[in-house]
Amino acid sequence: MPFELVTRRGCHLCDEMEAVLLRVLPRHGMTLSYRDVDAEPDLRARYSDVVPVLLRDGVAVAKIRLSESRLERLVARRR
Repeated sequence: MPFELVTRRGCHLCDEMEAVLLRVLPRHGMTLSYRDVDAEPDLRARYSDVVPVLLRDGVAVAKIRLSESRLERLVARRR
């Protein structure tokens, strides 16, 4: 699974990024997995103040906000 969303409960920015991801990724046959920043100490140490974070193969590729056009470019680079 190349794309993971680092998120936390009650985060409206997380909800916004998730909506973009759920609109775009299925068009490319891709899915999304989730990681809770508050449940994983290593994630909390790195990203506590900057969620949401989109990880691709474990590397942060977007933080806070993500447009559909930016995500399309990220997906295209994957091919």
